[in-house]
Amino acid sequence: MGFFSNLFSKKEKKETLDNGLAQTKASVFDKIARAVAGKSKVDEDVLDNLEEVLITSDVGVETTLEIIRRIEERVARDKYVSTSELNGILREEIANLLTENRTEDTEGFSIPEGHKPYVILVVGVNGVGKTTTIGKLAYQFKQTGLKVYLGAADTFRAAAVDQLVIWGERVGVPVVKQQMGSDPAAVAFDSVSSAVANDADVVIIDTAGRLHNKVGLMNELTKIRNAVKKVVDTAPDEVLLVLDGSTGQNAFEQATQFTKATEVTSMAITKLDGTAKGGVVIGISEQFKIPVKYIGLGEGMLDLQPFNRREFVDSLFGEQ
Repeated sequence: MGFFSNLFSKKEKKETLDNGLAQTKASVFDKIARAVAGKSKVDEDVLDNLEEVLITSDVGVETTLEIIRRIEERVARDKYVSTSELNGILREEIANLLTENRTEDTEGFSIPEGHKPYVILVVGVNGVGKTTTIGKLAYQFKQTGLKVYLGAADTFRAAAVDQLVIWGERVGVPVVKQQMGSDPAAVAFDSVSSAVANDADVVIIDTAGRLHNKVGLMNELTKIRNAVKKVVDTAPDEVLLVLDGSTGQNAFEQATQFTKATEVTSMAITKLDGTAKGGVVIGISEQFKIPVKYIGLGEGMLDLQPFNRREFVDSLFGEQ
């Protein structure tokens, strides 16, 4: 949609991405420089060092091993690969790996044509930026001309409901809520019913951020899914998992647990600014084969960006 490009130019988007990934980029390049120190060509020692660089940059073990395997193939094929070529090769192979996942990059903030209300369930543990992500999403959707409703189905924490209400007021969108301790499924049902009654385009439902009991979480999310289906039989259209990128490997564990508990269809990775753990986006995107739709690069309303894999790799390793 043209609204988004007007709201946030490509240049501004790139600057935000570059600034948000600055610490990760500096850390990775520094580690690579140490990995190739005193070496003119890529050999077994360099690859061993590179493996350590990627793992300690939170790319993840499985994804790291796949990247190393691809670079080993290139070294075997080309016979001689200089260490000065390594950044470029690494960039190409990571970009190739991500684009082979058969998931499409998110372009702006829009919903499928002729499909309303578009129902998004948002899941994730407390503290990852879940409610803030919902607020920013609501803002971006509203800026593109969509009518948005929010549902406060995290009824076990007063702070969660209060925070969502504050975001609703800030953005200027209605928030459907009930009293503390209410059945989350009932709140979800009311949220979608209100959205239908008021001809809303999008309804975003916040859910409880507990993970101490996977069976309990699974049952609760199943109840919520069934409740919204009673109003719109195709709902939910999306289950968005929010992860805190600054937690590195812990984000992988949370992704593993939530994908076992419910059918996650997309991810948002937040708090990438101010951390050197941006490599987690590469690993999570590749390992789970679930599209990373959004990345959080700061506190501002516009610092939630649609995730574009090539733009991300270009920002991290430099454009070709």
